[in-house]
Amino acid sequence: QVQLVESGGGLVQAGGSVRLSCAASGRTLSSAATGWFRQAPGKGREFVATIDWSGAITDYVDSVKGRFTISRDNAKNTVYLQMNSLKPDDTAVYYCAGRRSARSSVRADEYDSWGQGTQVTVSS
Repeated sequence: QVQLVESGGGLVQAGGSVRLSCAASGRTLSSAATGWFRQAPGKGREFVATIDWSGAITDYVDSVKGRFTISRDNAKNTVYLQMNSLKPDDTAVYYCAGRRSARSSVRADEYDSWGQGTQVTVSS
């Protein structure tokens, strides 16, 4: 199983940008699809973005399309989530997740490794 550690969260004003990183250890991420999910207070975990093993295929929840970009650097065993034009509704704990399959997925139950999460708070 791969260990995932997120970083880069914090407090940002609406309209600002944040880049989250997800560093892997214990098993390479280079052959695995990776996703970002988020959970806002009082809400369930929500899919945000996913990327296949090569970085060629990505998918996003409609609410972040055009604002967020998922990418990966397999040489560094790291996946990123660039978040621009942030809104207060983006406030949540953001989780990185990895799966053994090389194919990306929007389903949380198809990921078998999860990070501890990083808080992103967007102030209005």
